[in-house]
Amino acid sequence: MKKEFKINGMGCEHCLVAINKNLSKLDLKKVDVKIGSAIIEFDESKINEKDIVKAIVEAGYKVIS
Repeated sequence: MKKEFKINGMGCEHCLVAINKNLSKLDLKKVDVKIGSAIIEFDESKINEKDIVKAIVEAGYKVIS
């Protein structure tokens, strides 16, 4: 599955690094993080959206539904 997550509170390169660092701990196929969003490709049988949102929140940002 490929999904775009809208992210609030990002404003610089440090934000991208923080989110990428947390997402790299998950078993994801592909991650493309930009200021304000992340397009993530993942296998739904291995990981769910809640885990992805949790990783972004733990990095200090808010996912907009």
